[in-house]
Amino acid sequence: MGGILYNSSELPTFTLTGLPGLENSQHWMFLLLGTLYIVSIVGNALILFIVKEEQSLHQPMYYFLSLLSVNDLGVSFSTLPTVLATFCFHLRKISFDSCMAQMFFIHFFSFMESGVLLVMSFDRYVAICNPLRYTTMLTDSRVVCMGLWVITRSFCMVFPLPFLLKRLSFCKANILSHAYCLHPDLIHLPCGDITVNNIFGLFIVVSTFGLDSALILFSYVLILHSVLAIASREERLKTFNTCVSHLCAVLIFYVPMVGVSMTARYGRHGPLLVHTVMSLIYLFVPPMLNPVIYSIKTKEIRRRLVRMLVGTKF
Repeated sequence: MGGILYNSSELPTFTLTGLPGLENSQHWMFLLLGTLYIVSIVGNALILFIVKEEQSLHQPMYYFLSLLSVNDLGVSFSTLPTVLATFCFHLRKISFDSCMAQMFFIHFFSFMESGVLLVMSFDRYVAICNPLRYTTMLTDSRVVCMGLWVITRSFCMVFPLPFLLKRLSFCKANILSHAYCLHPDLIHLPCGDITVNNIFGLFIVVSTFGLDSALILFSYVLILHSVLAIASREERLKTFNTCVSHLCAVLIFYVPMVGVSMTARYGRHGPLLVHTVMSLIYLFVPPMLNPVIYSIKTKEIRRRLVRMLVGTKF
């Protein structure tokens, strides 16, 4: 489909897309997504409140959990404006600068979540494999440094993306595949040479998602080795149970991400609805499930939630 050739002084606008083929069900889709937003925002806000209020949760594990909750809130708020506009008000146009800003924050929080899961796996490794050195290795200052490293790395990886896109000429219809702006979607729209964009995109994916997932896997190999060395079966289960919440968080983040990547690479000629649904799962499910999983599996958080619900102190 042809279009207008935009030069550097005339930045293009983009058209957002809801669910292809289900245009008459957009309001029902917004009700579903709105429910996921509410669960995600309320759940993660409660996690932050409980960790702040409960003195017993002022430990490295729960500091990292708080960082994960902040990140999940960031993901939710990054997509909320355009999802609300597209599905509820049928406003599908978005300016170039707004699209670049949204793309930056979505990918920033995605890379950040991968880093948070990595430092959480290190926390579990130290707690299980070197329990006597846990308090000396994971001091408050080191926890802060690890958190700052995660944030700084994510920022540095994502910061060049808008500028690499802005230098290109756009001459197509500029119709996006989603109700939000993603780099893999935007990269197919320019008319110029996108070799640099593709190489840099591959580099940041491998150096973040690829490296992080490999290190997380390696940490769990070491954890499993230590757990199997425990003589008592009951103690083995009790020790490994402390990792269940984190393992679930890793799976619900990386499995949809791999699905999105496989769909984008090998299913490019498949139904557009499949791409849209996979993207929705990737961006909406982890922020919604993470607080649910940690609320169920963490005794201190579960007790505080029960206390808040019944309005009693015990």
